[in-house]
Amino acid sequence: MKIKDAAGRSFEMFPIWKNGGLKAAYVVCACLALSGLTGCTAHREAAGQRYAWPLATASPEDTVTQIYGEKFAEEVFRLSGGRMKIQVYPNSVLGGDRELLESCYDGDIPFVVQNTALQVNFIPDTAVFDTPCVFDNLKDVRAVVDDHAFLELMRQKYREAGYELLGYSDQGFRVMSTNKKIESLADFEGQKIRTMENSFHMDFWKLLDANPTPMSFSEVYIGLQQNTIDAQENPYEVIVSNRLYEQQDYVVETNHLPHLLSLIVSEEFFRGLSGEEQKILEEAGEIAKEYSRNASDERISQRVETMEESGTQIISLPDELYRQLVQRSQPVYEEIRESVSKEVAEKYFRGVDR
Repeated sequence: MKIKDAAGRSFEMFPIWKNGGLKAAYVVCACLALSGLTGCTAHREAAGQRYAWPLATASPEDTVTQIYGEKFAEEVFRLSGGRMKIQVYPNSVLGGDRELLESCYDGDIPFVVQNTALQVNFIPDTAVFDTPCVFDNLKDVRAVVDDHAFLELMRQKYREAGYELLGYSDQGFRVMSTNKKIESLADFEGQKIRTMENSFHMDFWKLLDANPTPMSFSEVYIGLQQNTIDAQENPYEVIVSNRLYEQQDYVVETNHLPHLLSLIVSEEFFRGLSGEEQKILEEAGEIAKEYSRNASDERISQRVETMEESGTQIISLPDELYRQLVQRSQPVYEEIRESVSKEVAEKYFRGVDR
């Protein structure tokens, strides 16, 4: 299988066989069987990197996830004077979210950008980000995840699981889209809402008396169209890039969770780089994080305008109704506090009054 990069150069792709089975990902063949990822640093320094390392996402191209990955690749190339090259592959081209995590752990795909909610089974302490209704603005969210002590603690948790965390960007808050106008807590009752296959997410909606239904994201649009589900929850970016608003009358600003995007690197790959190269990745990650956050903030108003032009109504929850969501979600808050390390919980929930 051949692919081309942005410059039109051809690369040969091949399937990776492991443990007698075909992995659901394709990677650039030259230098990607780890001889070129972790063992060819000296060769790269002598002759220059010949092949682009892949950075993979399961998100569409017109998203902040793509912007984050592309800016990171651009900055790595710039800061290294063109010696380090990264090619971004969106849209699950190299596999779905779980496959990407597994391939990143194995070192086959060195870089991945994805939502933290998908990482709980691999990095249990990331469950702290699934606590509903903790923050009511993005400024506070970003202050917490950027806090040096908290970030270093989470980096250690990622390292223990086989990954290097470069940082967190976001796509704003997750919101609910539905065909039923939400004016009171009772309006959530019975709504069949698609969620990720994440027990904490599901428990939150159960506490609102909704009917959470895990479903593959690829099936959500048709599920809404055929009334298999009544509603779904995602950030504005995802709702618009996948045109989910076409099947929904309302978007309700529940803002129940921040949609964090993590930029991670295979720990095996990262440790095979020189100290200078590691610093380049870290600096590029910091620049890309700020750039993509700014892009997200700018795009939210554009996404809202797109939906409103289509006839979808945006509903902002009254303060009293939001307080009721906070109260209802208390059991999930307590459940997550018990499931993550005490230190992670203390640093994430500092200053939170529940």
